[in-house]
Amino acid sequence: MTVTSNLAELTTELKALILDAAEKPAPSGGLMDDELLFGPGSRLSLDSLDALQISMAIQHRYGVRMPDSKETRRALSTVTVLAKHLQTRAG
Repeated sequence: MTVTSNLAELTTELKALILDAAEKPAPSGGLMDDELLFGPGSRLSLDSLDALQISMAIQHRYGVRMPDSKETRRALSTVTVLAKHLQTRAG
């Protein structure tokens, strides 16, 4: 599957992918586009294993490799940042 150029559509897809890959229920009120996915203040309480699972799911679905790097950690900060990162990498 290719990365869509529609940011709103991609963020919706990524929310489902993140929750599914990390095997987490949606937080109360849903996952927001700009909320932190990791670290203090994150409602999902994702950890490094979740990051690996999400990265693998992204590679499987979109064909974009997410190596373990500072760039990937920045890309996984919020759904919006991740969507923009994927659009840049897939384009």
